Amino acid sequence: MPIYNFSAGPAVLPQEVLQQAAAEMLDWHGSGMSVMEMSHRGKEFMSILEATQRDFRELLAVPANYKLLFLQGGAIAENAIIPMNLAGRKGQPATADYINTGSWSSKSIKEAKRYCNVNVAASSEAVHFARIPARDSWRLSPDPAYVHICTNETIDGVEYHFTPDVAADTNNAPLVADMSSHILSRVVDVSKYGVIYGGAQKNIGPAGLTLVMVRDDLLGNALPGCPSAFDWKIVADNDSMYNTPPTYAIYIAGLVFQWLKRQGGVAEMERRNIAKAALLYDYLDSTDFYRTKIASDCRSRMNVPFFLSDEALNEAFLSGAKERGLLQLKGHKSVGGMRASIYNAMPIEGVQALVAYLKEFEHSA
Repeated sequence: MPIYNFSAGPAVLPQEVLQQAAAEMLDWHGSGMSVMEMSHRGKEFMSILEATQRDFRELLAVPANYKLLFLQGGAIAENAIIPMNLAGRKGQPATADYINTGSWSSKSIKEAKRYCNVNVAASSEAVHFARIPARDSWRLSPDPAYVHICTNETIDGVEYHFTPDVAADTNNAPLVADMSSHILSRVVDVSKYGVIYGGAQKNIGPAGLTLVMVRDDLLGNALPGCPSAFDWKIVADNDSMYNTPPTYAIYIAGLVFQWLKRQGGVAEMERRNIAKAALLYDYLDSTDFYRTKIASDCRSRMNVPFFLSDEALNEAFLSGAKERGLLQLKGHKSVGGMRASIYNAMPIEGVQALVAYLKEFEHSA
């Protein structure tokens, strides 16, 4: 029986990647060492790092005037590191604008308040984070240090299907985006953003690695209290080697990038992801037995929360799903219900199996 893992993160990885990592575990390319044992400054790991950087830049067509940083601490740490590096652009006390669309942008707001003034320019909390606030409702500061959005809310299931315009929507302030749970799932014009960041454990690789793309002109503005290891300019000047980076996580991410290139790149993954999401949402929309709460034009392609109309059936649903090899469908504790995360590595067959089970459970209940 095939197993399909719908975890929101750490999440499913391509089987080919896991098989290659297993084959190379004890001896990477005849070096006699596991990647976990290598010096991060040795020629073996440096070749891995360079290939990983090159492939990521190619996949997202990252412009030359953006630095690619490999950091630790996850997107949660970046919630602090961002104001530490950007709030100093406007002197003190600086103001940053945030759009609140769910659990993760709420966490970003809470953390940023430790380092700068925060203006919540728009929020969908009043409608239980069921949509993205209309752009004409955004009330920005006159001169914000930056404007922050979370482009895919992993818990709430909301995704931006547009890119805010810097001139019209951010008062020409740099646009900062947490793309943790949908990076590499769709084509992105990196040049529209000042900073893009994300934890790797949802759509790139194992936990422990955080990727940051930052435009050159935004470096060198760290607050005086910013630790050296979190100062983007210092990290960039040292090519992410100021301290020991998460070497094995970088290696696995590099294997994922190679896998993505073999699949046809990000445009091909976007085509597949549109098809997978449509298959699942179309069935959920066709029945009253299951419910979705997110506005149709804001639905995430990666994270699909849904609810049984009779929530007394939840445990039976999850038990039956596990028996059929459909794992980790329970929704986040703050939201409840169910959640299917269908990242790049989830094949269409997994979504087909889930839809078949949804139909089966409905008809047997």
